[in-house]
Amino acid sequence: MDTQKISDLFKTVDSNAALQVVTIILIAWLIVFLSQRLLPRLANLLHSKQRLYTLALIPLIRLVVVIVALVMLVPIFIEPTLKNMVAALGALGLAIGFAIKDYVSSLIAGVVAIHEMPYRPGDWVTIDGVYGEVAHIGLRTVELVTPDDTVVAMPHEKIWQHAVLNANNGGPSLMCVAEFFLTPESDGLVVKEALEQIAFTSPYLQIHKPVVVTVNDEPWGTRYRLKAYPVDPRQQFKFITDLSLRGKQRLLDLNIEFAKVETAKVN
Repeated sequence: MDTQKISDLFKTVDSNAALQVVTIILIAWLIVFLSQRLLPRLANLLHSKQRLYTLALIPLIRLVVVIVALVMLVPIFIEPTLKNMVAALGALGLAIGFAIKDYVSSLIAGVVAIHEMPYRPGDWVTIDGVYGEVAHIGLRTVELVTPDDTVVAMPHEKIWQHAVLNANNGGPSLMCVAEFFLTPESDGLVVKEALEQIAFTSPYLQIHKPVVVTVNDEPWGTRYRLKAYPVDPRQQFKFITDLSLRGKQRLLDLNIEFAKVETAKVN
């Protein structure tokens, strides 16, 4: 394509066109900015599914705004004929393929993520070994806040190669597990009943969800796993701590022995 043909693709941008461009960009930025500021505050006033649905609107609004803005901006610069649009998109695709394919891969993955929703704001997920709450879904990355309050920016393209483990999947229910390691001589029925009572008396328990105790024999003893659901996924660590501390104390009161695993001495 020679210089004359390239120049024929574009319109002459006068002051009115420049004003339209600035106005469109400012309005789009303002809508995205307000949605990112106001919706999280509104979500914090809500509970359960209402909170998660409100947070999920943020990336959706941003995607819609970007698409609408592009649809409005392109005709300002390019004559909207079929020939011109095909030529412009072809040149753009060629440039993207060589220059910023990784970046665009993350952008495309971000659009796919918004559609398929493997994670949403408020979900607790594990991506490529990193566990945390989805705090923000951008166009290229998803921000996770780990239990240690570390913010991790994870590129969306991770979903092409890694499984996404979602603990609550857009809902208010997230299973928590407290483990207890006891000697094989312990009375299993007594332990099971004691641990269930610990869960039922926890202030963090979501009472309409099941409480389950599972048992597995190990070479060093018996592993008891107390499984229950907190009222809010953000309470999971307080919930597990409460179950662990009170459960351990209750078992000690019942004179139940904890397993002792001897470590080998390394000379």
